[in-house]
Amino acid sequence: MSCTTILVGKDATYDGSTMIARNDDSGSGHFTAKKFTVVSAKDLPKKYVSVLSHVEIPLPAKGFRYTCTPNAVEGKGIWAAAGVNEKNVGMTATETITSNPRVLGADPLVEYEAAKDGKPEKKGGIGEEDLVVLVLPYIKSAREGVKRLGELLEKYGTYEMNGIAFSDEKEIWWMETIGGHHFIARRVPDDCYVVMPNQLGIDYFDLEDAFGAQREYMCSSDLREFMEENHLNLSMWGSDLSDDEKLDKDIFNPREAFGSQSDADHVYNTPRAWYMLRYFNPMTADFDGPDADFRPQDDYLPWRMSPERKITPEDVKYVLSSHYQGTPYDPYKSYGDKSQAGAYRSIGINRNDFLGFIQIRPYMPAPAKAVEWVAFASNAFNTMVPFYTNVETTPSYMNSTTGTVSTDSFYWTSRLIAAMADASYKTSLNLIERYEEAVLSKAHQILAKTDKIFLDAAAEQKLNDASRKAAAAKKEGAKQVRAKKPVGKAEAIKICTAANEETAAMVRKEAEETLSKVLDACSNSMKNQYARSDA
Repeated sequence: MSCTTILVGKDATYDGSTMIARNDDSGSGHFTAKKFTVVSAKDLPKKYVSVLSHVEIPLPAKGFRYTCTPNAVEGKGIWAAAGVNEKNVGMTATETITSNPRVLGADPLVEYEAAKDGKPEKKGGIGEEDLVVLVLPYIKSAREGVKRLGELLEKYGTYEMNGIAFSDEKEIWWMETIGGHHFIARRVPDDCYVVMPNQLGIDYFDLEDAFGAQREYMCSSDLREFMEENHLNLSMWGSDLSDDEKLDKDIFNPREAFGSQSDADHVYNTPRAWYMLRYFNPMTADFDGPDADFRPQDDYLPWRMSPERKITPEDVKYVLSSHYQGTPYDPYKSYGDKSQAGAYRSIGINRNDFLGFIQIRPYMPAPAKAVEWVAFASNAFNTMVPFYTNVETTPSYMNSTTGTVSTDSFYWTSRLIAAMADASYKTSLNLIERYEEAVLSKAHQILAKTDKIFLDAAAEQKLNDASRKAAAAKKEGAKQVRAKKPVGKAEAIKICTAANEETAAMVRKEAEETLSKVLDACSNSMKNQYARSDA
């Protein structure tokens, strides 16, 4: 699948949360209906069987409940895509990335082969269809996510190149597969954001740390030998180093070694990274003009940068909705020189299936730490809404998607709005802007109101604990101080569920009103319109 990812470290966000987000996009010419749902721990299977690759994998005996955004129509597998488990660990999988013939020749992808001419079938490896289901229910931290998936990749292999993000309240890890059985992973610096546009992206790697303390880097167990045997390290260390010294260097550029710099990248991938970097760092470097520091087709755009200001959820949504607004490449450009309009692949494209944006908030009590923002259809014309992940079910408006178009589903309503708003762009744009602002404003209100319930309960509990300790220290009146019960597990789920239902009802009302207005705007721009009235 073609996708776009952004990762934001906790010191680069407006509230100290970790944020990972990805557009899940269908391939050219088709669309995949999605739904937002929850998988209970008691419903986790004992064995996983992939629909596409037929690989069979035994699963741990115990796991955790998790949210996910699977395909709404059965037939091609689960494709759980993104979610948060009950330990407040987030995962998004996957960003389809690129490689090169040297890597794929050295470690071929593990592709499924059907039985033919008397030969038995050859099972394939694991891929985007499988990864969330195989990993997210069984990890307690982002770091554990890298380790578990790394073990699966080394054992079963993969049939595609993928980038995967893991997050918890403390850190974010980005993992990239290399060929059939290898991988690298890097911790996102806390004060930085990362942009990923369907390319292998990590541009700096320290093998010494990866094979040592693993503070910032991890990789497959034989990566050093794999690189040396297949001459994959393309780094130039300078003429002053001997051959032995060059081999001893543990710092290298994975993008050069394992990635691609093709003509297709220059119109499909790198411009997306350029636009996101340009948005968050407009004063850091020059992004425009013939003498720009960074240009849309540059192969060496930074994998990560420290933003010029702290990043908000609205910023994340904006860049993942981009169609190059404010540049010569905007396909909706209506004035001036239009010769370059539509030259590059937009981020907010017609075939966005959904946006999954995971925010883990360290200042909240555990039952309310994780919020998952969800949007469906083309990001250029939709809105996202936040849902607490500490729930056992999601609202019907979010989980009832089928293959049949229906305004009872947020997915289909969003698809209808997007298609008609595109067809009536000039008259509908202001309607979409008002729709998104209204939904986000009301969503923040619901979050603030619900967060206060948990924060007030935590504050009371802390005060009561302090009073009991003080009384006990004086050895008098200890029995007279009664501790208020904290929010219990069942009550917390009930509070989060109620907030989610309120959010769903709110966005349904706003979406249906917007659909009606965009329908009128689109109808008034039909080709067979005529000014004379029949009245």
